[in-house]
Amino acid sequence: MDLIDQSLGTLARTIPGATRVFDAHHFDFCCGGKQTLRSAAAQAGVDALPIVAELRVLEGRTAGDGGRDWSAASATELVDHILARYHAVHREQLPELIRLSRRVETVHADRPECPTGLADHLTTMTEALESHMQKEEQILFPMLLRGFSPMVRMPIGVMRLEHDDHGVALARLVALAHGLEMPRGACNTWRALYAGLKTFREDLMQHIHTENNILFERFAPVAVH
Repeated sequence: MDLIDQSLGTLARTIPGATRVFDAHHFDFCCGGKQTLRSAAAQAGVDALPIVAELRVLEGRTAGDGGRDWSAASATELVDHILARYHAVHREQLPELIRLSRRVETVHADRPECPTGLADHLTTMTEALESHMQKEEQILFPMLLRGFSPMVRMPIGVMRLEHDDHGVALARLVALAHGLEMPRGACNTWRALYAGLKTFREDLMQHIHTENNILFERFAPVAVH
């Protein structure tokens, strides 16, 4: 099958660096991973052929960053990776981002570029993400590690829906932070906040991608459309 007719999720998990290409074009490869490249490009009103060319260049290379091909990992290795690389990291990231955002909102409340409401939004995101991760850790992941069962389809479906909610929350985060564009004369706290938000956004997108398009796809594949 040509690259243009493969799903974003398939391309993201089989071509190292594809996720960066999709992010640059604002293609949702995590929550919208079942959509084909052709469909995503059409919806965005962009030409898919240059994107295919970028992917072919990446496809011909050996991953230069030493990144592992997680599509070849066992379920146990994937779960361990998700817990260490994403769950633990989010739990470190979010409290600090809330602290920084509250400080920026307090000190710079008079500036039009101030990310007003961001701290409260991050608090809501933290609560939702913590609940989501606990359900995975306590219920879903143990089920997956016991092997395939038709019973896993329902909890996987719930997790996919919650991933969609996380995607909406990320979009709201970016809007509240004015596109994450650093304002002129921003203080160090403001700079640290936006740098941290960018890292968190990238991490959460990769987190969702790894679960939706690699781990969950093994147990409850979604039809491409």
